[in-house]
Amino acid sequence: MILDSKIPEGPLADKWENHRFSSKLVNPANKRKFKIIVVGSGLAGGSAAATLGELGYNVDCFCYQDTPRRAHSIAAQGGINGAKNYQNDGDSIHRLFYDTIKGGDFRSRESNVHRLAQNSVNIIDQCVAQGVPFAREYGGLLANRSFGGAQVSRTFYARGQTGQQLLLGAYSALSRQIATGQVKMHVRQEMLDLIVVDGHAKGIITRNLATGEMKVWTADAVLLCTGGYGNVYYLSTNAIGCNVTANFRAYRRGAGFANPCFTQIHPTCIPVAGDHQSKLTLMSESLRNDGRVWVPKNAEDAGKAPSEIPEDARDYYLERKYPSFGNLAPRDISSRSAKEACDEGRGVGPGGRGVYLDFEDSINRLGENVISERYGNLFDMYERITGENAYQRPMRIYPAIHYTMGGLWVDYNLMSTIPGCFVLGEANFSDHGANRLGASALMQGLSDGYFVLPYTIGNYLTTISPGGIDPEGAAARETLESVKERVSQMVSAKGKRSSRSYHKELGNIMWEYAGMARSEKGLNKAIGEIQDLRDDFNKNLLVTGHGEELNMELERSGRVRDFLDFGELLCRDALTRNESCGGHFREEYQTADGEATRNDEDFSHAAVWEYKGEGETPARHEEDLEFENVKLAVRSYK
Repeated sequence: MILDSKIPEGPLADKWENHRFSSKLVNPANKRKFKIIVVGSGLAGGSAAATLGELGYNVDCFCYQDTPRRAHSIAAQGGINGAKNYQNDGDSIHRLFYDTIKGGDFRSRESNVHRLAQNSVNIIDQCVAQGVPFAREYGGLLANRSFGGAQVSRTFYARGQTGQQLLLGAYSALSRQIATGQVKMHVRQEMLDLIVVDGHAKGIITRNLATGEMKVWTADAVLLCTGGYGNVYYLSTNAIGCNVTANFRAYRRGAGFANPCFTQIHPTCIPVAGDHQSKLTLMSESLRNDGRVWVPKNAEDAGKAPSEIPEDARDYYLERKYPSFGNLAPRDISSRSAKEACDEGRGVGPGGRGVYLDFEDSINRLGENVISERYGNLFDMYERITGENAYQRPMRIYPAIHYTMGGLWVDYNLMSTIPGCFVLGEANFSDHGANRLGASALMQGLSDGYFVLPYTIGNYLTTISPGGIDPEGAAARETLESVKERVSQMVSAKGKRSSRSYHKELGNIMWEYAGMARSEKGLNKAIGEIQDLRDDFNKNLLVTGHGEELNMELERSGRVRDFLDFGELLCRDALTRNESCGGHFREEYQTADGEATRNDEDFSHAAVWEYKGEGETPARHEEDLEFENVKLAVRSYK
């Protein structure tokens, strides 16, 4: 496997502009000859499909929901970053670039991160032009706020859920292209495999989730915009349908999978309330702007009501440990600190798995009406779920799996190691490194879809002739038959266990051994247990019904089968990365006071895994990360 990042030469600030200029163009008449498949209709997929349609390409866009408006991007709450520096508080494109590199613990490409920071200012303008109702200050200027990992206000937000409003903006642009006929939208279709011909991506196989029909779709290029793989842990902040299948099928067809062990733990989630849940409820990180995080100083106070614990008996541990950033410490550090407090027996709520997020000081300072205006929808949601009034009693929060920084490896043009297969948004191995700053997920999805891929895809399309492949050709037919065989095997399985039970068991293994803390012993144990679980899955899976109908059990079974394989890959990656960085915390590599210890000499690289066949150990490749503009330093938020 050859990893050519195709990073342009020249000064950092000029790389993207020079690359855009030197990128090959497809003339408007020729654009009409090319067909492009977009899998996924969230912010990355929706924006890419809309923009490519507007440029004149013929686009087929697929999603497994009944409408692109239900893409998981809609659930993002807190905001989107943009280096506008409206407050003159010291922000700039370069500072956003630096904060992102530092926040990711120096495990990302300088060139990609700087491009993201440059595009961020255009994203805000684009969304305003689309009518996205960003919050505004009294004078009418766009409002923004701080998020974890930054000391400046650069996060733009909308009342309600920012992701919802941004997705509606992208959806309106997409709908316009659907109306013109440039984009054909295919709903309730799940991608089950990638068609590769002579080493190039030329189409996909889908299953109609309503009828069970499996179909070949061909094109000149394929864009995967299918999000992350956080649901390998079963309980996560993702919608239950979010899965790894599209990415993992591409991996099995030759796409390198980079840094799968880089998973993010979000610090502000409503704690788990039993074994009946299928997902965890995310609370926006913006709450940390005004809420103070604390636990009792003494374990014996953990069972008391918060009003019974006096001020001098409270440990505001983030403010104590990280005085410069306090409650705005980045997600990985804040999450581990919460876990440490709970492990010491100072956790609050059922099972001692929670910490307080307290708004008393802010309410006394600003008034309840101001807090209600900023976070009222979140407070209402919290009360509906927990039965507790957060205006009168501190919220209880606990970390949960959220975003994933690993994904299919892509070069500077967003193309994977399979020519013609492009990967956008959370599905690629990202611009974030080992940890993502809050409010940067939406930024990357829209940057890739609106401002990067429409330029870079031309570099590929000018090297091929339009026309795709014959849907009845050997490659398409063989791929379709392999999918049918895989589905048939699952449908014929008449064991004793549901796919959900396997998914839950896998999630417990992943959280226990590959969650917030990992070790060599634990990861080796996890790999063994996952292999045993997969063997049992193959023998004892029970799938009711048949394949030629709406069959949610069959859907889940296919996704769980891929999660079982992928979970092993994640653990292998974590086992080979002998350091702690960002969301990857190896217990063997930490300072005396519990901070992560990086190994820059041996691990300043992206680890890229190559599939070697069923039952074979995948090969590990490396893309060295070169830092010419940022000095590698021990990350400190103190």
